[in-house]
Amino acid sequence: MVAPASSLLAQLILGSMEYSMPTEIKTLNSISQADAQSWNALTDGSPILSHAFLSALEDTACVGHGTGWQPYPIAVYRADMLVGAVPLYLKTHSYGEYVFDWAWAEAYERNGMAYYPKLLVAVPFTPITGGRLLSADARIQSLLAQELTRQMMQHNLSSAHVLFPDQASADVLQAQGWMERSGVQFRWENEGFTDFEDFLSRLSHDKRKKIRQERKKIANAGVVCRQLQGADITSSDWEFFYQCYENTYREHRSTPYLTRAFFEEIGSRMPQSILLVLAEQDGEPVAVAFNLFDDKTLYGRYWGAKCYVPGLHFELCYYQAQEFCIAQGIQYFEGGAQGEHKLARGFRPRATRSFHQIAHPDFEAAIGNFVQQEAKGMGAYQHELEERAPFKSMPAVKLL
Repeated sequence: MVAPASSLLAQLILGSMEYSMPTEIKTLNSISQADAQSWNALTDGSPILSHAFLSALEDTACVGHGTGWQPYPIAVYRADMLVGAVPLYLKTHSYGEYVFDWAWAEAYERNGMAYYPKLLVAVPFTPITGGRLLSADARIQSLLAQELTRQMMQHNLSSAHVLFPDQASADVLQAQGWMERSGVQFRWENEGFTDFEDFLSRLSHDKRKKIRQERKKIANAGVVCRQLQGADITSSDWEFFYQCYENTYREHRSTPYLTRAFFEEIGSRMPQSILLVLAEQDGEPVAVAFNLFDDKTLYGRYWGAKCYVPGLHFELCYYQAQEFCIAQGIQYFEGGAQGEHKLARGFRPRATRSFHQIAHPDFEAAIGNFVQQEAKGMGAYQHELEERAPFKSMPAVKLL
C-alpha cells in the first residue's frame, strides 16, 4: 500500500536561483489537503480537473470509502507554494477507466501474481483528455513522472497508468520511456457557425436531410427541450436527472458510479460549468442530458429517459449541445468514447492516448508487443472513420 501522507524532500538545483530552493514532494490523503485556488491555477481551467469536481467525488463517497479508488494526489511545493500536482489513485480494480486492461490483470492472475493494487492517474469515470502532470514547468512535470515510477517500485506495485493525458503530459511520459497506447474518440468542432442551419449546410445532402427529419419527428411528437444552466437548475430537476441516470445503468444491468449527492454538490460548487438539457412532453419531463463546459469546450457526459421517443437521444445529447456551443461561441464539443453514429452528426474521430509502466520485465515485454499490434489496428480504424466523414466533398482543384 502507498503510505499515507508520505513526504520526500528533494533538494533540486535546476540551474538558476529560482530553482535552487528546496522542492518538496508530498503524497496526500485527499485533494482537500491541497489549496483549491493553487490547484486550479495548475490546470487549463477545465471543470473536469477542478478542485471542486475532484473533491466532490471524495466528499460524496464516489471515490475512497472502499470504492477501489483510493485518492493519493501528488503535490509538489516550492517555498510552500504548490507548483505541481497529479490526480493519483490507488486502484484495486479496473472499473470506470475506459482504457481496458482486464486481460492484463487476468494474465497476472493466471501466473499466480497480483495485478492489483495499481497506480492510476486519471479523472475518475471521465474519459476526457486533459492535463495529468499538472505544472507550468516542464521540469516539474518530469519530476512528477519520475515520482510515479518511484512510488510504483517502492511499494512493489504491478504497474502505473496515465489515462487521457494532454500533449504536454504525453511528451514527458514518452521521453521517459513509458509505454504508449492508442484509442479513438469523437469531437465536434464549431467552425464559426452562425446557427445550426449554417452547420447543417456544411454536411453532405443525405446527412443534412436525415438530421432535419430526426428533429422534425421530435417536434411532431410534442417534445420541447429546455437548456438549464447553474442556478436555474432546481432540486426537482436534479431529482429527475438522477432517476434517469440510474435508469440508464439499470437498462445495462449495471450500477451507477456517481451518487445523487455528487451531482447536487457540483451543482452547488460549480454551477457556472453545468448545462442540463431537459426534454418535456405534454408538460412532463421525459428525458435529460447532463453536460459540463468551460469557455472553450463542452463535455457531454450522461443522459437518461423515462420512456422511449425515437430520435430523442440524438436531439438531447447532440443537436441541443451543438446549438448551445454555437450560441455561446464554444469551439469544441467532446462526444466521448464509442458511438460511430456520431460521425453522421458532424463529429470527427480524434486519437487519444494512455501511458503505462509495467514493473515485471516479462509482462512488460508481452504487453508492449500487444500494444504495438493494437496500435496498428487502431490506426487503420481511425483512417476508416475519417473516410466516412459526413462533410461535403471539396471539388478537385485543376492544376494549370
